[in-house]
Amino acid sequence: MAERARPGIADRALETLAQSWRPVALLVACFAAWWVVSAARLVEPYLVPSPGSTLQVMWDKAGYIWHHGWVTTYETLLGFAIAVAVGVLAAVIMVYSSTVEKTLYPVLLFAQVIPKIAIAPLFIVWLGFGIAPKIVVAVLIAFFPVAISMITGLKSVDPEMVQLSATMGAGPLQTFVKIRFPASLPHLFSGLKVAVTLAVTGAVVGEFVGANEGLGFVILQANGNLDTPMLFAGLIVMSLIGVVLFLLVEIAEKLLLPWHASRRGDAVTTTY
Repeated sequence: MAERARPGIADRALETLAQSWRPVALLVACFAAWWVVSAARLVEPYLVPSPGSTLQVMWDKAGYIWHHGWVTTYETLLGFAIAVAVGVLAAVIMVYSSTVEKTLYPVLLFAQVIPKIAIAPLFIVWLGFGIAPKIVVAVLIAFFPVAISMITGLKSVDPEMVQLSATMGAGPLQTFVKIRFPASLPHLFSGLKVAVTLAVTGAVVGEFVGANEGLGFVILQANGNLDTPMLFAGLIVMSLIGVVLFLLVEIAEKLLLPWHASRRGDAVTTTY
């Protein structure tokens, strides 16, 4: 049987365009609706600025927004990295120890339902006004989806594969490295895509409570001064950071999991 030719660059570009036109069309429609509302004066400009004034602010104060956007991005990346490391480690320990799972799992659930903005002031009191409280809030928000997705992935491994590896003389570490961990990666990446966007929210929430830089600081300052163009600019940049980080995690997933069914070009899909 002749091997099917791999798709070329043009085919991949057309496939990407076919997959992305719907969200792009939705964004264009939202932008057009925003422009119509502001142009028709259906809402006062101090409540909803025009797209033109918002883009003008982003252009005129690009350096200011870039600085504060980078601060939030740095806090997000650091918090996300710590959440991934701690979440994966906690998941592995809970899967391999039922005692730890029964002890720690209810605590995780309890900690997850506590509103992070309610306890963020405590971190300011304990850790000061530096970068540490923002990172802690980002870690707390991003940790739960990482841990839960990793636990689900490790528990979803086919038991027959684990028994086969034990029969062939593989130890627990070899079984984890060769079977359990690779099989859990699709679930883990699903949690990572959720966690990285939540980490942005966590960093901004930490900045809301107490900060002198970052997008949360920019948004609070703009809100206090009724500077809605700058407020909208901060929200747009915050959203862009989340989208870019989400896409980076998705690209990493495509590169690391080309063998997974959801990443193969011949996977069965339904289009509407």
